Amino acid sequence: MNPGRAAVALAAVVTALVLQVTVFSHASWAGVVPNLVLLVVVATGLVRGAQPAMVLGFVAGVLLDLAPPADHVAGRWALALVVVGYVAGRVRQDVRPTAGSVVATVAACSFVGTSVFALTGVLLQDPALGIGEVLEVIAIGVFLDVLLTPFVLPVVMGTFRRLEPARATA
Repeated sequence: MNPGRAAVALAAVVTALVLQVTVFSHASWAGVVPNLVLLVVVATGLVRGAQPAMVLGFVAGVLLDLAPPADHVAGRWALALVVVGYVAGRVRQDVRPTAGSVVATVAACSFVGTSVFALTGVLLQDPALGIGEVLEVIAIGVFLDVLLTPFVLPVVMGTFRRLEPARATA
């Protein structure tokens, strides 16, 4: 990844992170906010493939782990977003990104990412949540991420496609 694409990807992650922890924290549902950073990682996977999405997922996850109000063990979001980047990047090879496949990919990646984050919390007892609460958080997270997909992914995917149109899939 050249420095220009890396800078744009990092700017997208930082913008998503700032919006997620400032604006969307006031619009939470049962304490759950939409994961805009996850949506940026999914868009990267769909446009660029698994490897760039996994690297961006790690960097974005570390930033998300350290951003206030971080109340969990650092590294959990980094792990979750690396897995999300891999899943989204693998879908890119198997399915042409249509509107339906993009929404399905976001739903699957949100489910996987939120599940990895929540289950590592259960394993680490980091906050002590029961399985019922974990399932509720996962369901709300998937719903909110899918709800914002039509507003976030076209912009991010379009930006990444313009940076290197020959490598992007149509």
